Amino acid sequence: MKTADPELMRAINRFHVMDAIRRFGPISRVEISQLTELSPTTVSAITAALLDDKLIMTMQVGALRDSTRGRPRVMLRLNPDAARVVGVKLAPDLITVAVTNFCADVLRSVALPIRIDRQTPAVIADLVEDGVRRCVSDAGLEMKDISGLCIGLPGVVERAAGVCRQSPIFGDRDVAFGPQLTERLGVPVTIDCDVNLCALAEHWFGQGRGLNDFLVVSVERSLGLGILHNGELFRGASGLSPDLGDFMVRPSGNEGGRLGDLASETSVLADLETPARSRESDGAHGHGRAIAQVVQRADAGDKRCIAALAAAGEALGFAIANLITLFAPPKVIVSGGEMAHSEHFLGPLRRALAAQLPPSLADVSEIVAREWSDGIWVRGAAAMTLRDLYGAPWNTTGPARPSTAIAEGEP
Repeated sequence: MKTADPELMRAINRFHVMDAIRRFGPISRVEISQLTELSPTTVSAITAALLDDKLIMTMQVGALRDSTRGRPRVMLRLNPDAARVVGVKLAPDLITVAVTNFCADVLRSVALPIRIDRQTPAVIADLVEDGVRRCVSDAGLEMKDISGLCIGLPGVVERAAGVCRQSPIFGDRDVAFGPQLTERLGVPVTIDCDVNLCALAEHWFGQGRGLNDFLVVSVERSLGLGILHNGELFRGASGLSPDLGDFMVRPSGNEGGRLGDLASETSVLADLETPARSRESDGAHGHGRAIAQVVQRADAGDKRCIAALAAAGEALGFAIANLITLFAPPKVIVSGGEMAHSEHFLGPLRRALAAQLPPSLADVSEIVAREWSDGIWVRGAAAMTLRDLYGAPWNTTGPARPSTAIAEGEP
């Protein structure tokens, strides 16, 4: 029988200890042992190494009474000064950049309202590089102080290679955006689907805090799906994440068989015969104004707008019912803009979901609607980089560097 690699096991144990300190700190060694099911000896050895590397720090709780009745409890927490990382969120009309510390606290951020969805990948890389350097400088740092960077964008991303296979941001396919930025900035750069960063931000700071299993569904111009399972983001081969808009909900026909053709903001505008293409030619702001007008007209009683939002909600409710049947998550978080929070959309979604779920799963999942800002998404990007720093199984102590494959964009 083949035994486990001891170095890998130490790295995995180290990650679980670090993650327990991040999620529940300040926390004692005894509590870490209980949460991780690691022996007190193992926890003591790992925390001693982390203290030596200045990745965590101690704090005392309670006052010293006397030598016979014990000493104050020593609690452990992350050292915020252990590393500085950068998160970037790309939207069709906005680049958001944030520098954070080791606890993902934002030190400085900058929002650049620039239309990028019709620029070449090289021009977008120029804009991102300028934004990152400006934000790092505004934080009083230099690029050599940055341990890593993560870029989030909509679409299908091959994270392991740093390649964007398809995105509304890029006109081209298979853009090796991670390696481009790594070479430009001189720090390890990864890219990821933005809904994954949304899911990680929820896990660290929001509705998913304390949960190891939940789903995030993003409803914008396209549809996204983030899956957290057993505390880890679910990915396919090469780190690919599922694209919810590509889910087939009926055989292809004149009206399309993909969920994105039925339940996205773009599909609603098309159903209403709103000149979506001309709106999109005005940029994402035009698209956003068109959706806001649809919601406003529905609120005012416009039957066509109400019907279009209801049809989209019903289609997404049907899809979420299938996802709950597969994963049985305790929570499904629906995020997005105005449409995703309209009762004309959410009401039909909930009703369709209730009608489609089998009785055995009817009370398993809570549906929560959440409004997301670019600041939260970009904080999720920073959190992704921090996971790479202390979670990758290549070093047993000190911030773990991304592998050569990630840094150089090799598959």
